[in-house]
Amino acid sequence: MNSTLLNKYNALFFDCDGVILNSNKVKTAAFYKAALPYGSDLAQQLADYHVENGGISRYIKFDIFLTDMVPKGVSGPTLDELLVAYAEEVQQGLLECDIAEGLLELREKTASADWFVVSGGDQNELREVFEARGLSSLFNGGIYGSPTTKDEILYELMKSNAEGFSGVFLGDSRYDYLAASKANLDFVFVSGWSEFTDWKAYFDDKDIACVYALHELTK
Repeated sequence: MNSTLLNKYNALFFDCDGVILNSNKVKTAAFYKAALPYGSDLAQQLADYHVENGGISRYIKFDIFLTDMVPKGVSGPTLDELLVAYAEEVQQGLLECDIAEGLLELREKTASADWFVVSGGDQNELREVFEARGLSSLFNGGIYGSPTTKDEILYELMKSNAEGFSGVFLGDSRYDYLAASKANLDFVFVSGWSEFTDWKAYFDDKDIACVYALHELTK
């Protein structure tokens, strides 16, 4: 797939981590560090769960950690305290990590389409980072994130567009694909920064495009 083929769409929906920003490893490390007061074994369990469930919000992951992973009677940080610790770890990394090569060129080549960010990252945090890094103006459709889920965000966006979207979702996780399918969007899997190790086997029998990085779409 390239930018010419993308021009058949009037809306492009982007995941952030692993697609626009090289931030997956930043967030995996932040989950581990935030959970360390519960011990290294539980912290690693949370980090592994995060990697296996890319694209799902931190709110859900930390809630599952406290409910299903931490043994009864073990004390440690509350949900709110974990969220604060995680956000502190993540903030600087998001401001410093690489931005996808070719993003500006792709915007120029799909100038007639609306661009959206639909991420599992915290919405307020995303908007602050995108503004600080000069990316906000690219996404005229809006920048959306948790605590609202991707399914809910896409549902509301589809409902609010009376004329209907001819859209494609560009993501790097299994959940991105499932959310796109549920919203009746085409899907492009971006593999280069993904932590989804089994993506080749998972997508082998699915009719989707796979690219290593966004700059491939500008050719």
